[in-house]
Amino acid sequence: MPTMIVIGYRGDLDQALRRRGLDPYYIAQAPAIPPNGTRFRRVADIEDVQEVFRAVLSARIDDVAGVLSVHEMGVFGATYLRQQLNLPGNTDSRTALYFRDKYLQKSKLPSRIRRARCRYASQDTSFADLADDLGDVFVIKPATGAGSLRTSIVRSPEEYARALEPFPGRSDVQIVAESFIDAPEVYIDGVWEDGGLRWSSMSSYHVSPLRAAQGGIMAAYLLDRRRHSVLFDESEAIATQALAGLNAPDCVFHLEIFQAEAGLTFGECAIRIPGGLAPQINELTYGVDLFDVEISLALGEGASKALSNKRTPERFHGCILLRPSSDGNLTQKDFERNFTFDLIDYDSSPDAPIGPYGRVGQAIVSDPDELKLRKTIEEIVRFNELGPN
Repeated sequence: MPTMIVIGYRGDLDQALRRRGLDPYYIAQAPAIPPNGTRFRRVADIEDVQEVFRAVLSARIDDVAGVLSVHEMGVFGATYLRQQLNLPGNTDSRTALYFRDKYLQKSKLPSRIRRARCRYASQDTSFADLADDLGDVFVIKPATGAGSLRTSIVRSPEEYARALEPFPGRSDVQIVAESFIDAPEVYIDGVWEDGGLRWSSMSSYHVSPLRAAQGGIMAAYLLDRRRHSVLFDESEAIATQALAGLNAPDCVFHLEIFQAEAGLTFGECAIRIPGGLAPQINELTYGVDLFDVEISLALGEGASKALSNKRTPERFHGCILLRPSSDGNLTQKDFERNFTFDLIDYDSSPDAPIGPYGRVGQAIVSDPDELKLRKTIEEIVRFNELGPN
């Protein structure tokens, strides 16, 4: 079987690759190490392109068909490997950086796109300097993104000092500070090809990713275009302007937008497969397999065949990353007695491994009516937090 080099590991993508008759070879960093029987090499830093390239060369793979990245941290490395191994897909390293570095990205956006004020910060930058520039409340986060990890809302010099603690060293380009936008978030998952928007969906978070990272429950659900036609049109216009302005390559993308009082405001955009259960709920709702699209683009096949099964939704789907209950007594059967799921997997054992956003399980639910779906997700989240009343 031809080999697909994959930077990072996720089980659902592994299954999609094998369905396509491809044999993945993973470049992985702990703790996301592939299971036994899977071909892989470990690296200490998945963003160290030299280390990643050494791992690939030393593996002596002679039948490489393509390379792709599971997450943002491998996007630049994947671009470099394509250059060196003469593989299909994006080989423009400079463009890739504009989808990794949040300051570079916001600086390059067309001026008509509303976005947070953004600048680099370092251990030498004072709280007063940032507050004068960005406002009394601002956000500190990694310049190259990390979901909501190491992201902090800062309101005081003391909070600023704590926000800098996770960032060792004296780099001038490691940290960005942004003006704080206190508004609900929606996001677009889509396919960009030949300089245009080929397909997209829109979802809403139950709570912001930052709140979920600080103890809330991460959940999201797909929105109905018929109910939100203006929001869809305006958001897709922002996506088209942003991706064109950033010179996006053919890609699967994930773009976040704030619904601020002043108008829709660009959050950030990544050129990679969306995380969590977003690929699954998009396929269940629209018939679009974003894994298959990503694989097709990595093979140089284009997106048309992978998008040929898209359909008008009959039911809308949402997903929840379930946490341990407050008293530790909730089980999967408790959930199933109270709700109807399309999918649920919940590990209530005391030694259950805890993933991103405190996740020990996951669930997918659906409904023909988006508003009913949202209500169901709210009830499941409340049940997860409080247990049976």
